[in-house]
Amino acid sequence: MGEGRFAPDVEAIELLLRRTAFIVRQHGRRILGRFDLTPPQFDALQILVHHDQLTMGDLCQRLYLASSTVTDLVQRMERAGFVRRERDPVDRRLVRLTVLDKGRRVIEEVIDERRAYLETVLAHMPAEDRALLQSSLEKLLQIMREVGQTDKEAPERGS
Repeated sequence: MGEGRFAPDVEAIELLLRRTAFIVRQHGRRILGRFDLTPPQFDALQILVHHDQLTMGDLCQRLYLASSTVTDLVQRMERAGFVRRERDPVDRRLVRLTVLDKGRRVIEEVIDERRAYLETVLAHMPAEDRALLQSSLEKLLQIMREVGQTDKEAPERGS
């Protein structure tokens, strides 16, 4: 399936990135389960932590999800005490989302656990390999942003 259509290094890098992302995502889901948080809730909370007071419409656009899906997602996050919905004081048609302390705290704790996992894994690599990996990933991210292949507003804390 597509073998030989691209340079061997492109095929190898794509496969490695996909496999690495899969493992990170799998482990991340296990972490989220301990916090009774779904991956879409985690994504929404991360966006809201970095862009507080977004409207429901803005959140729909950033998550690439339908309004009904995001409404259900936000209702569950509101019941869990992660966010609060408030009418915009100027334009009462708009509903703005505020992240509550519990929501900020859970994001911080989840990311800390994700970093602890990565620290454990990276401890098996020599320091110079870790530095090279970091440098290479920084370059890749920069190039992807420059050629417009990724959201320039991706959360800095990581998802």
